[in-house]
Amino acid sequence: MNLYELTIKEAASLLGKKEISSKELTRSVIDRINAVENKIDAFITITEELAMKQAEEADAAISKGDIMPLTGIPMAVKDLLCLKGIKTTCGSKFLENFVPPYNATVMEKLQKQGAVIVGKLNMDEFAMGSTNENSGFKPVRNPWDLSRIPGGSSGGSAASVAADMCLASLGSDTGGSIRQPASHCGIVGLKPTYGRVSRFGLVAFASSLDQIGPLTKNVSDCAAVMNAISGYDPKDSTSVPKDVPDYTACLGQDIAGMKIGIPVEYQSSEGLDPDVENAVSKAVKTLEGIGAECVEVSLPHTSYAVAAYYVIAPSEASSNLARYDGVRYGIRDKDQTDLIKMYRSSRSDGFGQEVQRRIIIGTYCLSAGYYDAYYGKASEVRTLITQDFEKAFETCDAIVSPVAPTPAFPIGQNSDDPLTLYLSDIFTLSANLAGIPGMSVPCGFSRDGLPVGLQIMGKHFQEEKLLKIAHSYEQATDFHKKKPSL
Repeated sequence: MNLYELTIKEAASLLGKKEISSKELTRSVIDRINAVENKIDAFITITEELAMKQAEEADAAISKGDIMPLTGIPMAVKDLLCLKGIKTTCGSKFLENFVPPYNATVMEKLQKQGAVIVGKLNMDEFAMGSTNENSGFKPVRNPWDLSRIPGGSSGGSAASVAADMCLASLGSDTGGSIRQPASHCGIVGLKPTYGRVSRFGLVAFASSLDQIGPLTKNVSDCAAVMNAISGYDPKDSTSVPKDVPDYTACLGQDIAGMKIGIPVEYQSSEGLDPDVENAVSKAVKTLEGIGAECVEVSLPHTSYAVAAYYVIAPSEASSNLARYDGVRYGIRDKDQTDLIKMYRSSRSDGFGQEVQRRIIIGTYCLSAGYYDAYYGKASEVRTLITQDFEKAFETCDAIVSPVAPTPAFPIGQNSDDPLTLYLSDIFTLSANLAGIPGMSVPCGFSRDGLPVGLQIMGKHFQEEKLLKIAHSYEQATDFHKKKPSL
């Protein structure tokens, strides 16, 4: 096995025994990036010099016996997480030369663990998109089929893990942007409960929805990264001061007797691909075979989730992106002498089409005379969706569903149809609106050999239940062991 193919758990064991060094492991990963990056386009910035320096520091720490679960482990992060001294573009031309003077809290936590950062990952511009075609620089390609999308907006985060260009990555999830690309790329992805992981240093899209989470090769690695990044942060006003359990402790526990909810509304969803439906149905039977009890639940306001999300998220984006005016940082049209024209020109040049579309939608929804009719009403629907989940969890421990209605589709197929792209998030949006945790675990393949993911959702701050169920399912199947040919 090549070193870059190792999981976190395998690599940590070898590092701890001093059978390999972090420099050897990191060099193997960097060489892998150099070999396949021109096919995938998963990275915006490769931080080879930083990575080798961190690997050397990790080896020094290991030699002293000062080792933690992520010490010496090569990881990469979505390019909306601030890393001090390293360009952070958010996938946008507007910020193509922005170098933050501070670290995001999750970056501080990874560095405290001794993790090695090999680069910043490609993404849909300002995290707005489901395909990674909206990157301001280049689209990411799916390692399983280079003609297809990897999912978005954390497409680079998912593709890099699937292609063994890092052992794990961090992404962000506003409406499914960790789970959906994890499903399309055949890896594990987890969106934690809103408030479980600090958002300080995350370039905001929609502040009440964004959440940072891990994308990994298997469930055990996901639990290890969650241990590292979770916890209260006084720098984030939405961070929740709640104790964090050891997420690895729940792995391997029996799920016999646990009740798994199957939403009636998701079973009759229009546009659900037969291959996805078949894979998820088989996954449900597998869960029953290892002791879980599957029960029907109802989420009656599911049909309103897409409409509510695409009022709330663009409204918050309109507010958050107002700061990009060409004055303080980012692109500036220096030829303009009139202030208003400079604003207009800088924003028109700096933002891509999808970002501009969402700013316009959000500004309209927040405008005088329309706020109550749109944003106010969408917020009421959000409360109803949250209450649907609360009621459903009275009768079950977790809810399972598809992640996306179809496997990964060809690049460009829906680029002129934003409504179809918005509907691709139909199964994932509700978890963000309700603030509950959700994850994707590989559960099969389409007839074209494309990965399909199973979504598992749980109560607030019960990530350990999701990991427990996902790990039990993973041990009963071998989908996570399959690799794309590159």
